[in-house]
Amino acid sequence: MALKLMYITNQPEVALIAEEAGVDRIFVDMEYIGKQERQGGMDTVQSRHTVEDATRLRGVIKNSEILVRCNPIHSGTDEYVSSEEEIEAVVQSGADVVMLPYFKTIAEVQRFLSIVKGRTRTCLLLETPEAVEIVDEIMELAGVDEIFVGLNDLSLGYHKKFMFELLADGTVEMLAAKFKKKGMPFGFGGIAAVGQGALPAERILAEHCRLGSTAVILPLFLQCGEDEGSGRGAAKIRTGRARDTEMRGRERAEICLFP
Repeated sequence: MALKLMYITNQPEVALIAEEAGVDRIFVDMEYIGKQERQGGMDTVQSRHTVEDATRLRGVIKNSEILVRCNPIHSGTDEYVSSEEEIEAVVQSGADVVMLPYFKTIAEVQRFLSIVKGRTRTCLLLETPEAVEIVDEIMELAGVDEIFVGLNDLSLGYHKKFMFELLADGTVEMLAAKFKKKGMPFGFGGIAAVGQGALPAERILAEHCRLGSTAVILPLFLQCGEDEGSGRGAAKIRTGRARDTEMRGRERAEICLFP
């Protein structure tokens, strides 16, 4: 099965560039509840996209799928609506796939599936040690279409210093064996540009192939500016690297859009 490339953005003009470049899924990232507390001070993506972003992208994206990551299962408060209201709005936005992040129990997954009711495909973001412990039971639930292993939060849960340690210590390989035995499509992590990375992207891609992964996130970030040498629109890609003090390296490939 081909490796699906996923690109995080809520900007239609950038999504169209990604779609034209062959990106399979435009990733709308609505997750923010609890994320700052888990990842504060780290160089991680905290997008704060909205359901309106998903609706707007649905109006322009024709070939790529739209995947929306909602918040973890939660009750409504004065600050945010309940999971039922949020996920229902995501389904109504026209999303092709809805992703549930940071779950720890069977009950959370069941609640998620009961809201979706088979109206879109579902993807579970497995990123807690508790979820790893119940992964066999999770895969038995009707309505789970695919699983993505979130290396960043999962490595935090296991007190690792570098998220790709989970590839080296056999954790991802163990999970991949379970997924393949069940026939469950799965992916993991993100990749940098070819030739770049705290670990070279080629090595990470080789692991995707060896383990049978079917999806990966392209960690792309928009940067806009003036194209002084041209009177017409242009796009280019450039790469750079950011690392924090705990060696949590994240490669960045930046799509530069010149209006």
